[in-house]
Amino acid sequence: MDIIFHAHHATISESMRRRAEAGVRRIGRRIGSAVDAVIRFEQDGPVKRVDIVLHAPPKRDVVARGESRFFGLALTASLERLSARVRSLRKVTATKRTRATRLAAGA
Repeated sequence: MDIIFHAHHATISESMRRRAEAGVRRIGRRIGSAVDAVIRFEQDGPVKRVDIVLHAPPKRDVVARGESRFFGLALTASLERLSARVRSLRKVTATKRTRATRLAAGA
């Protein structure tokens, strides 16, 4: 999976990049078909934001945003939201699969 980093008015350390990459790869493995991800670090005065967009072809893009006074906390919040969205997406997919199987068996 390709990971693209953007920094908008922000300086990001190498350890923060590694941490973001490891988190996105871990969550991307759960979705299975993730092609790439875009991680954007933004600083607007005291507010720091981390946006993550995970591209998975058969599904729509999974997007998460975290805000805080520090990039580490914003990244953690963004990864938690991304993980929750992937979990809910997997539940919806599993439910559709179960319904389709029941309909096929009953027909």
